[in-house]
Amino acid sequence: MFITYLDRISIGLVGKRIISEFHLTNSEFGLVLSAFSLAYALFEIPSGIMGDRKGQKVVLTRIVLWWSVFTALTGLTTGLLSLIVVRFLFGVGEAGALPNTSGVISRWFPANELSRGISASLVGQIAGAAVAPFIVVPLAMAFGWRTTFFVNGFIGLLWVLVCLFWFRNNPWEMKGITEEEKNFIEKNRTFTSHSENISWGKILKNRSLRALVLSFFTSQWGMYFFIAWMPVYLQQGRHFSESNMKFITSMIFIPAIATTLASGVLSDWLVRKKGLKFGRRTVGMLSLGINSVLFLIEATTLNNTILIACFIAGFACQLILGVAAFGVCIDVGGNHAGAVSGLMNCIGQLGAFCVGIVFGKIVDATHSFNAPLFVISGLLLIGSLLWLWVDPTRKLVLEQKNTGIKEIVLS
Repeated sequence: MFITYLDRISIGLVGKRIISEFHLTNSEFGLVLSAFSLAYALFEIPSGIMGDRKGQKVVLTRIVLWWSVFTALTGLTTGLLSLIVVRFLFGVGEAGALPNTSGVISRWFPANELSRGISASLVGQIAGAAVAPFIVVPLAMAFGWRTTFFVNGFIGLLWVLVCLFWFRNNPWEMKGITEEEKNFIEKNRTFTSHSENISWGKILKNRSLRALVLSFFTSQWGMYFFIAWMPVYLQQGRHFSESNMKFITSMIFIPAIATTLASGVLSDWLVRKKGLKFGRRTVGMLSLGINSVLFLIEATTLNNTILIACFIAGFACQLILGVAAFGVCIDVGGNHAGAVSGLMNCIGQLGAFCVGIVFGKIVDATHSFNAPLFVISGLLLIGSLLWLWVDPTRKLVLEQKNTGIKEIVLS
């Protein structure tokens, strides 16, 4: 997850340089960002299902190998069209990273530690986003923006070697794990060794899951502002220098590491004390509701100190929401945590696709970088209210049909 966000945030950090070299408008740069998100959305569900069926090791290896190649090829682009094509193919490769991470957690963590497992994995995202400015910006300033993509691609290839020789899909396959720990995990985890087909018709008809994926759609408007548009916003909208943007970006991401870890512990505690529905729903509603208010403040304040403070709190809210949302996917998904996470993240990436295009068009139409923040604030408020219909206790269970075929249905 560290390398995922190291690669993903790079284009935003050098966005102003790319816009300048290729003479792009903000709307055209938005198309480049959205090309990635569209491909990511289209291939999210197939990649999640593949991980559930074949194991996460082989799928994650394919994912990182593919995206590392196209990360490097980003540095060879020559204009708008080649940028769109390469970033689309980059999205094809990276699709499935989060669903397969959820699948790993469902295999490796007991049910009462799921939130901590998710928050630990999300720390990788935050660390990648926080470290990226100190890798990407100095490289871009010293050797040009293209070099940053070559370096990031090489880092991904190193990870592939580690995964091939060290990582295992299940605790019983891993050397060095004690029998006691292995038995504890396998006895209490949501994943089982059974293989079932999944009834998408039953899933899509369920009001709780529809509310979850629609809420996640709205949340990604906020998330991809931070990941893709914020560095450009700070430079063009608030007139920070490239060096100041580097430090501010890291300043916004770093505190979220502690917040995310704490939210995992708190979420598990709420689930134990107040029940699964209350625990997940409270975290989901509050994180999106608070962030909605913060975006409204960001859109109206002229004080840069207040702006940065709101960004720090807002990005932390985004990660806290991720703990709750992916927690629900694992709660209800069991063996199919990857597929259910893939469905949610697929719809979420359509939100990222929309903000990539809409943000730039609003800026070009209004000549204001603050105007799109009002739109994001409103969507996050809607997303918060949708959590009133999210019920993680409606799990996917086995039903033996008369034909002898096992199918996933909703309890």
